[in-house]
Amino acid sequence: MFAYGSLMWNPDFRHEEARTARLAGYHRAMCILSYQWRGTPERPGLVMGLDRGGSCRGRVFRVAAPLVPAVMEQVYRREMPTGVYVPRFVPVTLDDGRRVAAWAFIARRGHPQYLADAAPEHLAALIRQGRGAAGPCRDYLANTIAQLEALGLEDKSLGRLLTLVDMP
Repeated sequence: MFAYGSLMWNPDFRHEEARTARLAGYHRAMCILSYQWRGTPERPGLVMGLDRGGSCRGRVFRVAAPLVPAVMEQVYRREMPTGVYVPRFVPVTLDDGRRVAAWAFIARRGHPQYLADAAPEHLAALIRQGRGAAGPCRDYLANTIAQLEALGLEDKSLGRLLTLVDMP
């Protein structure tokens, strides 16, 4: 499982190992309108998706073979209530140089919740207003940044966005 957002700091499934990894061809982006976990239909928040281009560093979780079907089903239910992602296996490079296939959730560009090319100020406004079943959208962003920092990773665009969110 390749994690790039809340799964990095809240993997609510059993796993044998967690390592940092890099996924080429996709980048982490705040590009998914959230109507459930970090917002509502009336006041949407914003969550991350893997969008085309660039690369993304995150975490890969290895799950014991007998648990794989149940964990995949559990994570699928968590991530796919509206079908905004395309789950697929992607090649990632682990921090020790090995290449493995990992299950990841790619942003579905044609989905109504996909937000393309929004101005940073608009993204910040959505994050400020977003509150859903999993809490405030701002916390989601801050927790992701904190997890990246704890792993020795950096995402400057997320840091700039959090600065905008926190501006008076």
